[in-house]
Amino acid sequence: MHRATKIGLISDTHGLSRPEALRALAGSELILHAGDIGEPAILEELRKIAPVIAIRGNVDVEPWSQVLPETELVETEAATICMIHDVNRLDLKPESAGIQIVLSGHSHKPSDTEKNGVRYINPGSAGPRRFSLPISLARLDLSRTPWRVEFVTLVR
Repeated sequence: MHRATKIGLISDTHGLSRPEALRALAGSELILHAGDIGEPAILEELRKIAPVIAIRGNVDVEPWSQVLPETELVETEAATICMIHDVNRLDLKPESAGIQIVLSGHSHKPSDTEKNGVRYINPGSAGPRRFSLPISLARLDLSRTPWRVEFVTLVR
């Protein structure tokens, strides 16, 4: 059980560690990386800020990444978070499993929606630009109700 209430959410770094991403995650008590990490050095950089929980994305095929799970349940005092890179591969009903938040990546599109009482968050991509999508990450604040998600655009 993690006591963290200030959680940094990042995904799809694809091997690119942006200084502005590291600055935006400063103050996080826990960082969740939702896959497509690209290089192990990314996780090392993030660990200098806070403990990191990371899952493997579809581009994470090198031997170093095989120790990472494809999904992860993160229990905090305020919420249970299910991490999965591609939300379309979710094979359970989060509301029936006691999950309050589903964190995903893959699409590179930042989003925060609710369905059946479950919050679905995608922080977007903090890696190389893809199409005209923003470069972003998110900060989740579980210390207040309702929980607050703040998206941070890193590059316009």
